[in-house]
Amino acid sequence: MHYILLQYILLLAAVVLLIMLAQKIRIAYPVFLVIAGLLMGYIPRIPEISIDPDLIFLIFLPPLLFEAAWYTSWNDLWKWRGPISLLSVGLVIFTSGIVAIVSEFTIPGFTLALGFVLGGIISPPDAIASTLILKHLKIPKRITAILEGESLMNDASGLIILKFALAAVITGNFSFDHALSNFFVVTLMGILTGLAVAYVMYAIHRYLPTTASIDAVFTLITPYFIYLTAEEFHFSGVMAVVSGGLFLSYRSHEIFMNGQSRLQVISVWSTLIIIMNGLVFIMIGLQLPGIVKSMGTRSLSEALKYSFTIAVVVIVIRMLWIYTATFLPRRLFKSLRTTEPQWDWRSVFVIGWAGMRGVVSLAAALSLPTLTDDGRSFPQRELIVFISFVVILVTLIFQGLSLPWIIKGLKLKNTDTDTAEDQQLAEIQLHLTRVSLAILQDKYALECEGNELVNGYKTELEHLMAQAAEHLRCMTCGVSGKKEIDQYNNVLKDIYRQQRQALYQLKKEKSFSDELLRREEKQIDFNEARILER
Repeated sequence: MHYILLQYILLLAAVVLLIMLAQKIRIAYPVFLVIAGLLMGYIPRIPEISIDPDLIFLIFLPPLLFEAAWYTSWNDLWKWRGPISLLSVGLVIFTSGIVAIVSEFTIPGFTLALGFVLGGIISPPDAIASTLILKHLKIPKRITAILEGESLMNDASGLIILKFALAAVITGNFSFDHALSNFFVVTLMGILTGLAVAYVMYAIHRYLPTTASIDAVFTLITPYFIYLTAEEFHFSGVMAVVSGGLFLSYRSHEIFMNGQSRLQVISVWSTLIIIMNGLVFIMIGLQLPGIVKSMGTRSLSEALKYSFTIAVVVIVIRMLWIYTATFLPRRLFKSLRTTEPQWDWRSVFVIGWAGMRGVVSLAAALSLPTLTDDGRSFPQRELIVFISFVVILVTLIFQGLSLPWIIKGLKLKNTDTDTAEDQQLAEIQLHLTRVSLAILQDKYALECEGNELVNGYKTELEHLMAQAAEHLRCMTCGVSGKKEIDQYNNVLKDIYRQQRQALYQLKKEKSFSDELLRREEKQIDFNEARILER
């Protein structure tokens, strides 16, 4: 037991160090961890680390999906509902069908039902990889919004297709009408279940006395409650967690009534998510030795040929679907040309190329049963697992590594009609300052006159409003305005650095409480974070 614990502690330490190295050499860490896991798997005397697919679905998937849903915009989901639906449902179903047909014709012994099993596994792009890879790249906002929305919704489509394809292989019975109706029932009931459980958790946060630590604990267990409740009733746990996360995120201002709770929850979740993401992606790489070993006497070169064929098919299908779905309706319907924003072919290419497969596909492949209902071995199981793994590697490593270079080479133009984010931030700050001043003037006019502290705060707000207005003006003044903002930010960063040095000197003198010094340092950190975000 102690040896196993040490083994996983060392793996976790390796994950953290590899993430730091990936950031140092500026490679998206999911891709880097997969490559590192592949290499580590073949180091002599390294113990083979296997992963239980049920653990991925149960331990890793709910919090990762919940966190992704938490930071997804309701407005963006609704605004881009058309493209997101076409990708998360239409493309997943279409990819599964084409993969099934190609598999039946190219792989000896494959039936159409087995092809749909493979298609259901590899059709949905990963909910985590594309978001992490694109997070720090400068691309138009709507590309990020569409890819995040797709990655949240498509897992349910793929897993439901896999469920019905498995039923056809295991029992030998399959009804398309029954499968189609069940698809919508499972999805819809999953959404409703997620909203119901999320409302219960919302009521607990909202109406019972909690602390920052209790709020953090409740947010950690919420995705598991939602997922397990939906799965207990055989609904879509994925859609339940996504819908519940979106609901709670939208009501977060009522859940966390003070800043301390919000900051503590964010800190806990940021730590948890980077650990979980790291472990999941390095485990993907570590699975290769075990998967190759399970192939037995089957020709590895032949299996690789089938795998690369399917990988190319998956990539090509996505590109064809996205270009067709983007430009064909605009040619056919004049109303779309007048109401929908124009798409540049470069942006469409990036969306098409960002279809990396990942953890859900691996877990789905490894979770395939070994026997059918009549006791026979599940046909072609080892080959399906191997093909799924190679498709994950090809899309994650090849597309994931090349995506930043492609984005840089395409020189994407931000054709979105939305105002730039820094300008929006300046407008928000200006609006909040106006609201604060209005409250002081309407409700606390006497206090402003008779209380020097309140009056000082009012004067400070007036200065802040003038500063925010000037900041906004600089943003619209081209190069000269940007230069002023950069100078202002550099001055503040230098001041914050000197303030930290001053706090350190006070700490050495031992004249002040360490707790108070830490509190001041935390405030400096918050102030500096605002500058770095800008």
